[in-house]
Amino acid sequence: MPLRLILTLKFRIDFLGSLKGLIILDEIQIMPELFSVLRVLVDRPNNQAKFLILGSASPHIIKNVSETLAGRTEFIELSGFNLEETGTESQKKLWLRGGFPRSFLAASNQDSLAWRENFIRTFLERDIPQLGISIPAQAIRRFWSMLAHYHGQTLNASELGRSMGLSDKTIKFYLDILTGTFMVRQLQPWHENISKRQVKAPKIYFRDSGILHSLLDIPDHHHLMGHPRLGASWEGFALEQILQIVGPTEPYFWATHSGAAVDLFFSKDGRRYGVEFKFNEAPKISKSMHIALADLRLSHLYVIYPGKESYPVAENISVVSLADAGNGDNLSSR
Repeated sequence: MPLRLILTLKFRIDFLGSLKGLIILDEIQIMPELFSVLRVLVDRPNNQAKFLILGSASPHIIKNVSETLAGRTEFIELSGFNLEETGTESQKKLWLRGGFPRSFLAASNQDSLAWRENFIRTFLERDIPQLGISIPAQAIRRFWSMLAHYHGQTLNASELGRSMGLSDKTIKFYLDILTGTFMVRQLQPWHENISKRQVKAPKIYFRDSGILHSLLDIPDHHHLMGHPRLGASWEGFALEQILQIVGPTEPYFWATHSGAAVDLFFSKDGRRYGVEFKFNEAPKISKSMHIALADLRLSHLYVIYPGKESYPVAENISVVSLADAGNGDNLSSR
């Protein structure tokens, strides 16, 4: 090992080792070599420090993290603002602008959009390369923009690859990068032990509705209401709110090739729940809902919509406003 690297490593160990109490290291993904230093420090018999490590990338895409600190860390995932934090009176604003603080708190929709555009540019041109990933910013920007039109749909890597002139492998690589940096959620399918053909591909969601709207060229609520991806945008926004507030550890969706489906399926305290998201002022019961209740043996199925009232519509089926869910009315307690 070169002398320069040995001295640098020794300096880091000596410097960090001299600190006591809570030590905060921000944007750790920029210097992944620090993880080997932290392992040495954490394993000291007289260790008097605790380390709070902040980063904007999932540990699995930072080289050697999982192996280096295995058994020594607890991971906590923090999302953007949610309705419990902003208040349900800000629902439309949160949906349009997303949960990044500077986007949500901007003085105007125009300022919010400008911040998001700058964020996207910085993310592609600086943040991804800092992870050691060498992809032209223009290429992944094009992929990200194309992916916005698949928001809320099951992944078809072959179709997406053909439209971009890329291989399935490259599409999945790009998607894993956006997933690992918390930009995209790949919601996995649930497979029930029944004699029906069930969907096996994940569904793709942008985790921040504001970023989605930027990539879809949606500047304000008026344009959002007339956009062909309106329903999908609402579904993804409401999904992220429910996941943050209810907090199921293993969320899934479920769908059969014959058309029965639930947008969100999870288990909690030994009971099973299904959730549908409808951008409709008066959601109606569908045949698919009854099939899901029976096939998945659900304790309850909830239909989340943007209205103000919450009410039962059938046995074990309730319509619930996102505002009620956002006020902390835990769905799984009903």
